[in-house]
Amino acid sequence: MTQARSLIAAACLAAAGAVQAQTSTADGIAQYRALLADGNPAELWEIKGEGLWKQRRGPRNASLEACDLGKGPGVVPGAFVELPRFFADTRRVQDLESRLLSCMQALQGFDAAAIAATPFGRGEQANLEALVAYIAAASRGLRFNLPQGHAEERKMAEVGKRVFFFRAGPYDFACASCHDAAGKRIRLQELPNLTLNPGDGVGFAAWPAYRVSSGELWTMQRRLNDCYRQQRFPYPGYASDASIALGVYMGVQARGAVSSAPSIKR
Repeated sequence: MTQARSLIAAACLAAAGAVQAQTSTADGIAQYRALLADGNPAELWEIKGEGLWKQRRGPRNASLEACDLGKGPGVVPGAFVELPRFFADTRRVQDLESRLLSCMQALQGFDAAAIAATPFGRGEQANLEALVAYIAAASRGLRFNLPQGHAEERKMAEVGKRVFFFRAGPYDFACASCHDAAGKRIRLQELPNLTLNPGDGVGFAAWPAYRVSSGELWTMQRRLNDCYRQQRFPYPGYASDASIALGVYMGVQARGAVSSAPSIKR
């Protein structure tokens, strides 16, 4: 009996130690993020993006100031937290990046397909990332409120949910494998639960974000690509319906969460 009690006590102490260590690690990471957030380099992308929004460029020598992001032509504040959404002119649900591609083609004469095929961080892709940072920053502190009034918006939310929980690949992984419950971790990184409503503010509501590890600003499309890489899935097409549907599902689940984008990540 004495030996059994000793074993139980030792197990309890070990469990308590593990919980304390995990909490200490989480607190340490939180402090690290807080220190990094003071002077977030994403501000450089925001400044560049504002200039690009107003600059006359492209074959048509036009700015993007007439681009309708859902709040009316040229209206930037508040647009980010209501995307993805349905647009009547393109007859499809679009996220911020796909909508910017449409505006760059329609207003400035750029080839949207060529930009979509350009690697991240290069050419017009780099400019698009800066535009995303600028537009996201204009809604910082606002709460996500994706519209679901149109049938296409509701359909994309359902498609996104199915994609989120779809398991496949050599590891039999899904987005949900990492993001369907609280308390999951990968290495020292806590994984946000993206299935809750309101959603976790360090998840969907924090992207785009500056990645300290790469010294680059990552948009949501780039973040999704890296998730697919880790699942050993083929990359989704840039601004594809599958990636937009995931954005709709996560955005709907994040309704009520405060946007902190562009944030800063490890």
